[in-house]
Amino acid sequence: MRRIAVCPGSFDPITLGHLDIIKRASKLFDKVIVLISANAAKTTSFSFTERLSFIEKATSELALDNVVIDILDGLLADYVRNVGAIAIVKGLRAVSDFEYEFQMALANKKLYEGAETVFLTTSAENMYLSSSVVKQIASFGGDISHFVPGCVLEDIKNRLVKENRNEY
Repeated sequence: MRRIAVCPGSFDPITLGHLDIIKRASKLFDKVIVLISANAAKTTSFSFTERLSFIEKATSELALDNVVIDILDGLLADYVRNVGAIAIVKGLRAVSDFEYEFQMALANKKLYEGAETVFLTTSAENMYLSSSVVKQIASFGGDISHFVPGCVLEDIKNRLVKENRNEY
């Protein structure tokens, strides 16, 4: 039996923190599906296609052969059931992440009994890192090279850097 895990998120854009969780999950499971999912509470900067391309570039550069990328605009629990996954992998940065993710884990378990959630704590160097932080720094022309995979750095910067920062 193949152990399949789903690693969902908006990945808008992918960060080194995301990549760390994906890489670690790939060592624990036979197959990891990085699932770009819609989140009604978030406004995205990148299309599903762009985010998929970023993740493909970043994971192929690391030769993560057991990682595939997919897109979801629906219920995570249904997706997990349909692909035969045994786990949902979520990264946690802080206690505040845990509260929200614990609620989501319970909801997914209620929707599908087989939806087990596995929490991986972030590496210390990524505790502060989020897509929102990357977007904010980039929008003011700050250096995001320490936060995102190098293979997608220019694509991300080109979208996020404000064209004219002197409009105040």
